[in-house]
Amino acid sequence: MTIPYTDISQVYYDGAWHDPQAGTEPVINPATEEVIAAAPVASAQQVDAAIAAAREAFDHGPWPRMSMDERADMVEKMARALRAKHAQIAQLIVAEVGCAAGITHLMQVDNPLRLLEAAIGHARREQPERLPIDITPNPFAPDGPRSIGGTTVVREPLGVVSAITGYNFPFLLNLAKIGPALLAGCTMVLKPSPFTPFSALLFGQVAEEIGLPAGVLNIVTGGIEEGQLLCTDERVDMVTFTGSEGVGAQIMAQAAPTLKKVHLELGGKSALIVREDADVQSAAAMAATVISINAGQGCAIPTRFLVHESLRPAFAATAAAVAGQIAIGNPADPAIGMGPLIRESQRSKVEHFIELGRSAGARLVCGGGRPAGLDKGFFTEVTVFDDVTNDMAIAQEEIFGPVGCIIGFSTDEEAIRIANDSRYGLNGAIQTADAAKGYEMALQIRTGSVSLNGGTGTMSDAPIGGYKRSGIGREYGPGWLREYQHEKSIFYPIGK
Repeated sequence: MTIPYTDISQVYYDGAWHDPQAGTEPVINPATEEVIAAAPVASAQQVDAAIAAAREAFDHGPWPRMSMDERADMVEKMARALRAKHAQIAQLIVAEVGCAAGITHLMQVDNPLRLLEAAIGHARREQPERLPIDITPNPFAPDGPRSIGGTTVVREPLGVVSAITGYNFPFLLNLAKIGPALLAGCTMVLKPSPFTPFSALLFGQVAEEIGLPAGVLNIVTGGIEEGQLLCTDERVDMVTFTGSEGVGAQIMAQAAPTLKKVHLELGGKSALIVREDADVQSAAAMAATVISINAGQGCAIPTRFLVHESLRPAFAATAAAVAGQIAIGNPADPAIGMGPLIRESQRSKVEHFIELGRSAGARLVCGGGRPAGLDKGFFTEVTVFDDVTNDMAIAQEEIFGPVGCIIGFSTDEEAIRIANDSRYGLNGAIQTADAAKGYEMALQIRTGSVSLNGGTGTMSDAPIGGYKRSGIGREYGPGWLREYQHEKSIFYPIGK
């Protein structure tokens, strides 16, 4: 059976499909190791052409000159078209990413579409900002009548945006770049991960379906050279990237000579604090389940479990029991709770860190190996360590796999200190019976978001992003479009 969208054999730019000049590259199903399709690979010359198309569309095309409502109408057509393709997109992601089907439908497809729909609503409410009237002496006639004037702040599209996205939540990451950038009036060149190219290429078909003007959205593939071109070309005004901390730093360096705006959503090593008054069984069950989401391949997943010493034995036992009940296997099976890691290289990295944990003296509570009976696919067990200290590599490095570390603490102050003792600052969580105290602690945690007692379950109206080495800028919420806009102040006299 053909996986939806894997028959796309060309790259998309300047409103048309083009044969790939750099050939094709096999895309592997990480659960079966079978090739699901050969993806087109663009050349550096084709990326150059895509940048030229985006520049032309921004400088001379209609898109930036449309009203916000006109652009919102078009992006709303995109949202409706994508909604109609929900099942096909989910089927693709299960095969490309290896994410369990239930999680895929909810977190990989439905949630991104809700975020896009929320962004459309925020865009429609955007208005110029009129500042208070200003009365000042006339510098040319100090003894004469004073001057009175006003200021209006308008927001304009930033320009040509290059977007580079990761493999773990590809539809979400691609849509999180395309939606706000296009609403703001920017044009875009999107380059996805080579592991998940079809989750991006499908947007070319949608662009054609809704009649998006040529050059507004361009989708190319490729490797390091093509990515560097998107970060260095002077025709590009902004680079937005979601991925690893190391690549983010490289992108900043590449963008610096042309002083591009850089927007980064990077890694995390988020802490879950379980206070002594928490429901330990509920907290442990949540922790073990969360690290299994997409096989732990999520930058915001809490993987450091900071547990009060009085609860630590019960927490470890419950986490191990719950982890042992998570069904691991081919994610196309609806009964499966966790699929594979994306590639053998990622599994090797996870196994390397598990060995580092063992050698550092951490105690393996569960997992640590490969599931029995799964000879094909890049599977690993849900793994939890206890007796971890925060200076261990498994507590400081982003493993990007289903590996959790239990770290004990005795006081709230110690928990906050450990939570903040990380070069990352993307997310955090607190479990407590005293919600007011939990809120006070959340204010002291240096991260872009904190979930208190499970949070609200939605982030449609909340800005999300990182502190420290977890990134620069914010996504989602009412200020999302600001990342893709310039602010211009227009000063004018009144009464003349």
